[in-house]
Amino acid sequence: MTINCKGNLIDFSSPKVMGILNITPDSFYDGGLYQNEKEILLQTEKMLSEGATFIDVGAYSSRPGAQHISENEELERITPVVELLVKQFPEIIISIDTFRSSVAKETIEIGASLINDISGGTLDKKMFEVVASLEVPYILMHMKGTPQNMQEKPSYKNVTTELISFFAEQIFKLQQLQHKDIIIDVGFGFGKDVEHNYQLLKDLALFKNLEAPILAGISRKSMLYKPLNILANNALNATTAANTIAILNGANILRVHDVKEAVEAIKIVELLN
Repeated sequence: MTINCKGNLIDFSSPKVMGILNITPDSFYDGGLYQNEKEILLQTEKMLSEGATFIDVGAYSSRPGAQHISENEELERITPVVELLVKQFPEIIISIDTFRSSVAKETIEIGASLINDISGGTLDKKMFEVVASLEVPYILMHMKGTPQNMQEKPSYKNVTTELISFFAEQIFKLQQLQHKDIIIDVGFGFGKDVEHNYQLLKDLALFKNLEAPILAGISRKSMLYKPLNILANNALNATTAANTIAILNGANILRVHDVKEAVEAIKIVELLN
């Protein structure tokens, strides 16, 4: 299983790591940490040196209850960072964490390689058309509602079957537009309670029937730290445990704040083969 990122063929016979670079002031774990060029470059260099294949840049905080920002503000935050990273690291593969087609288009045109859409095409009806025309890999994530309301008593009859139906429908729409490189993300914590999240982690292998690479974004989320009565900054050990389960259940990409530990988890799991 492979995807083509602007001529870079990424082979998922071995799981890959996506390092998170939040340039938002209010993200749940690292909000406000990377606000100037030096901090951004140091963190990116660290993640790349530790083995990240992708760097996921986000300028719109999608934590539960996050403040909504305008399209212009998102673009003003993210475009200088993409330009900076492409200039400093010419071989970098940048993923753009956005649900807006205009942000997707502009950032791809200045050097980003793939789009990571938390809404799976539901918040901007032009998104599928834009990624298909750009011919870039697209991460199709499931979210119930919006970041502002997604955690207000989310309910499902069967979370796994409902998500499989959602992905099948959205993948079909993309295929109708001749779009091929699709990655799926069940969206841990996005309109799901703790029970839903662990059901999805347990059932992750079932999503392989969709024949698309699977991304798992569990890093330091409340599904880990709340049951343990700790804070996000103490949830690295729990993150590694959950990431290991995700790999064993078929995850092809781990989206993480801590690249070194994720790479080590992959190496240990691969020793079983």
